Amino acid sequence: MITIKYIPVQGLDKSCSQLVIGTADFSRKRLDAAFEMLDAYILHGGNAIDTANVYGDGESELVIGQWLKSRQLRQNVVIIDKGGHYHVNANQAIVNRLTRQDVAEDLGRSLERLQTDYIDIYLLHRDDPSVPVDEIMDFLQEHMDSGLIKAVGASNWSVQRIEEANRYADKKGYKRLAVNSPSLSLAAINEPRWPGTVYVDQAYHEWHKQTQLPLFAWSSQAGGFFSGRYSPGVRVSEDMVRVYYSDDNWERLGRASSLAAHKGKGITANHIALAYVLNQPYPVCAVIGPECVDELISSFAALDIRMTEVERLWLNLDQW
Repeated sequence: MITIKYIPVQGLDKSCSQLVIGTADFSRKRLDAAFEMLDAYILHGGNAIDTANVYGDGESELVIGQWLKSRQLRQNVVIIDKGGHYHVNANQAIVNRLTRQDVAEDLGRSLERLQTDYIDIYLLHRDDPSVPVDEIMDFLQEHMDSGLIKAVGASNWSVQRIEEANRYADKKGYKRLAVNSPSLSLAAINEPRWPGTVYVDQAYHEWHKQTQLPLFAWSSQAGGFFSGRYSPGVRVSEDMVRVYYSDDNWERLGRASSLAAHKGKGITANHIALAYVLNQPYPVCAVIGPECVDELISSFAALDIRMTEVERLWLNLDQW
């Protein structure tokens, strides 16, 4: 029997399951498959659904909205949504979108697609350091005061900007950024997969350990690096090669496979990699992106894997 674990998030009236289902690939063209995935996730005790304004140009939110209406489960789930992502113009230049108007437009579209009147956790998908954090926290607080958002957080922000935002919130008597969502996985990156994305390094790790701010880890399974689909001689995805192929990561994969053999029957390197994320010394939720229901159900086994600090350090080649 899998023990489902939850963490509290300041501002929410319910705790959030440690395994969060990611929906970036959801589409109305595969509505039945998406509904089956969400139904199975809820059935196994999950309650947190991650989406974003930019996923599938709104397709992800539209699917979730239809599912919420069909199942009448809005009060039972935690919706994590994101806005303020940059735009790539016709000249392939990045145009930042983190003004008051940008976020208000994104939030309004998301609420309409989701067929709901509030979002539980609203994350700013990217940062724009040219926008003062006091302006950002001002308009986020307005949305919380209006009841459209229960809690706010940052995705792909530096710790310095998060600290600055929360100092301003404290000064003004606002709600703080309640969660942070960088990428955290057992695999170390060679370079960011997408522009403006933030990955946990040792300094970032130590900051979370000190502050105990809940971390919602996107790409927690490193794009399936530990799934058995990849090896040094298999280059089916140039993105994976560019971001994750390295001697150190092959060593991490080997160690995860070795530890899996000692953790019990049916445990795989993929379970170990996910358990590595869940067993950090601060509150963590892991966003997972299973491709089928069987992968989803299998992921829940990671929740029961206890990992010592010695094991965690050994897996990560004794790096933090």
